[in-house]
Amino acid sequence: MTVLTRNSSPLTPALSAHPALANRYQALLNATATDTHQWLAEQLALASVKTDDLPDNPEQLHAWSAQHAAQVAADYANYLGQRRQGAPRRYFTNRAHAIWFLQQVAPTKAVDGAWLFSALRHWQDPRFHGLIRTYLEELGDGDPRCNHVLIYQRLLSRLGCLDPLALDGERYLQGALQLALGACGDDYLPEVVGYNLGYEQPPLHLLITTHELAELGIDGHYFQLHVTIDNAASGHASKAIRALQQLCPQEGCELFYRRVRNGYRLNDLGTDTPTLISRFNLDTELLAALERKRQFGQFMHADRCRLQERTVNQWLADAQALPAFLQALQTQGWIKRGQEPAQSRWWSLIEGPSAPMFGVFNAYEKQLWHDWIADSWQTPRRRVLPGSWQAALLHPLPSEASEDLADIDTLIERMAGNRHALPVGLHATRAYLKATGLAQEAPQ
Repeated sequence: MTVLTRNSSPLTPALSAHPALANRYQALLNATATDTHQWLAEQLALASVKTDDLPDNPEQLHAWSAQHAAQVAADYANYLGQRRQGAPRRYFTNRAHAIWFLQQVAPTKAVDGAWLFSALRHWQDPRFHGLIRTYLEELGDGDPRCNHVLIYQRLLSRLGCLDPLALDGERYLQGALQLALGACGDDYLPEVVGYNLGYEQPPLHLLITTHELAELGIDGHYFQLHVTIDNAASGHASKAIRALQQLCPQEGCELFYRRVRNGYRLNDLGTDTPTLISRFNLDTELLAALERKRQFGQFMHADRCRLQERTVNQWLADAQALPAFLQALQTQGWIKRGQEPAQSRWWSLIEGPSAPMFGVFNAYEKQLWHDWIADSWQTPRRRVLPGSWQAALLHPLPSEASEDLADIDTLIERMAGNRHALPVGLHATRAYLKATGLAQEAPQ
């Protein structure tokens, strides 16, 4: 059971072996960071030496966005054409690869929309309404079925990823940036506008990820949602440009736009998605999983079970022996690589409620074993359309009469990026919509 403190996130990942960024991320989540302005300024200095593809004149942004969307559509059509002609998946070699990726980006998904938090305080200024509307839609307007953080949390829960991986420190960078922008947004408004402009342009990797997750039997509703909601015609991408043009002052526009471009470049700090995906190595991940278990299991096995004259305890006593242990499992016939995993004795030991080693490996680790054993053998899978499970969600919302219309500042505090997916944050979002009159009416 996950215990949520007042300021914790339902997706708070494990701390990294390289703790500097992970600790900053955690401090921002817990609202205990004391040097956020300075750190954000340092990140903006790093971004300032990068280049960007924005037009020199903000009046050209709509044409730029339309061209970007057209290029993404053309590239995706080319990708689909290659797949129809028999090309393999571009991103995910197997299901374990996809689940690994979903965990790698969890720190960012845990604070979805956080960079726009400061806009909430400007609800009386119509120039901010596009940014506020974007933030509220990230929050699902307070509906737990639609809150983006909760959608992602449910995805990980369905995949059994309840034990967060220890991630490299860089995996926390974008999440920390989003929390910092949300906390310092009044002082860094142009940078927030610029970051929002970049983050809300739908990239090619979003479309490919959605397509390949479906092939692997994983519900990519979270990613499909961002394909539609971020569209350049009327979605978040369009709202981002409109907000920039409304907030850009007539006097000082050049300086404002220069800062916007620097905020835009913050999106390029860290590793881009395709490069991150390419770093997955099944052998490395399986050995890492074995090492995690080795520390606990090296004294737990009976001596009667031997592989190549060594007991399992002896194999597990030495971390350097793990690759040879995997080879021994194959040599002795316990694992038959390249065949259906159910044909291997080892699989019967770890999978199923009556398996002798039931519970030793979590769902992700078992997927690593499954895909490593299967190797080139292809598991037949039913394609899962994005949102297949969403229709079954039945979370009744409180009646309007039960909404506590607390003062606006208290509501805004409860809607921060580290709290909006908690019950108190969902409740506050609905109350904020009512108090400010910003709720959108349904078509009639």
